[in-house]
Amino acid sequence: QVQLVESGGGLVQAGGSLRLSCTASGNIFSINVMGWYRQAPGQTRELVATITTAGNINYAGSVKGRFTISRDNAKNTVYLQMNSLTPEDTAVYYCQSIVLLTFNRGPYQYWGQGTQVTVSS
Repeated sequence: QVQLVESGGGLVQAGGSLRLSCTASGNIFSINVMGWYRQAPGQTRELVATITTAGNINYAGSVKGRFTISRDNAKNTVYLQMNSLTPEDTAVYYCQSIVLLTFNRGPYQYWGQGTQVTVSS
């Protein structure tokens, strides 16, 4: 199985910064895509940013220019640097990975347990 462990959430004032990390471990052959999603109370889960093995990146419009996603393929780790945070960024942030378990098993989608980000005004 594959486990995703997130860290780096917390409470920050508006205008501040946080950096999230997520490391995948387990029976992994390769990780095609790693990404971050978020879910605010009463809202559906939404895309924040994704990054492929080749480094192709996709951002939600609401975070473009403020958030930066990166990954360390050797460590199966993805990062999300969040700057200029606003109260509207308050949500549980989830790490997601699209994984091949062997060269012909997958891809499968895995999620982390989520980490709370709270931005105070």
